Amino acid sequence: MKISKIKRCYQEIKFIPLNQRQNVKVGVIVFPGSNCDRDMYHVLTDVFKLKAEFFWHEKNLPKNIDAVVLPGGFSYGDRLRAGVIAAHSPIISDVKKLSEKGIPILGVCNGFQILVESGLLPGVLLKNESLNFMCEWTNLIVNNNKTPFTRKLKINQKIPIPIANGEGRYFVDNKTLSQLKKNNQIVFSYENKVNGSISQIAGVCNSDENVVGMMPHPERASEKEINQIDHKPSSLIFESLIESVGMKN
Repeated sequence: MKISKIKRCYQEIKFIPLNQRQNVKVGVIVFPGSNCDRDMYHVLTDVFKLKAEFFWHEKNLPKNIDAVVLPGGFSYGDRLRAGVIAAHSPIISDVKKLSEKGIPILGVCNGFQILVESGLLPGVLLKNESLNFMCEWTNLIVNNNKTPFTRKLKINQKIPIPIANGEGRYFVDNKTLSQLKKNNQIVFSYENKVNGSISQIAGVCNSDENVVGMMPHPERASEKEINQIDHKPSSLIFESLIESVGMKN
C-alpha cells in the first residue's frame, strides 16, 4: 500500500468509546518460546479493554483483524539467531499480507527481531555491546509520532520503560541509516547509550509507517502499579493504536 493511501486512512479522528473497544480485534502471535504473550494480552484486554486473541504461529490470521502484535520472548530458544527461525513460521506470510493492507503491526523485543529477520523492517539486532543480558529501566525519546502506535505521543517526549534482552543492539549500514533518517523511520531512540545500538536506535518503522518494532517493553510499563516513574507515556502507545483503528472504522 502506498504511503499516501495509508495516511488518508488516518485523516479524521474517531476515537473509540470505552464500551466499543471490545470490537477492536488484536491478534497476539505465539511462537514456541514466547514468554511475554500473556503480559501483552493482559494489557490489551484488562487495561485497555480491547478484544485480543492468541494465534499459534502455525495458524492463519483472520482477514478482519484490526492489529497484530508479535510479543517478546525467546522464540525457538534464540537458536541460530534471535527471531530468525520464527521469521519463517507459516503465520508470517499472513503478517506480510496484512502489512501491505496498512494494518498496524507491532513487534516488541523478540517480536522486533522477528520483523527484522522476516524483512518487514530494515536492519538487524546483534548481541549487546556488553555481551550480557540486560534487564533494567531506561528512557526512550520519541522521534516519530506519525505511526499508529505513536500518534498520541509528542516529539522528544521521554518514556520510562524497561528493556530485557541479550540481542538488542540495532545495526544498519550507513546508507540504510541515512535512508531511515530521511524517511523518518526512526521511531524511538535511547536517551543515553544503552547497548551500543547505532545512533542509539530503540525502534523503527517501515516506509509506510504501519509496521513498528521496538526493543523495550511497553506492556511492562503501562500500569502505575509496576511503573511508578510515569506509566502514562507507555500507555499512550496503546491509546495511539485505539485512536488509529478508530480513524479507519
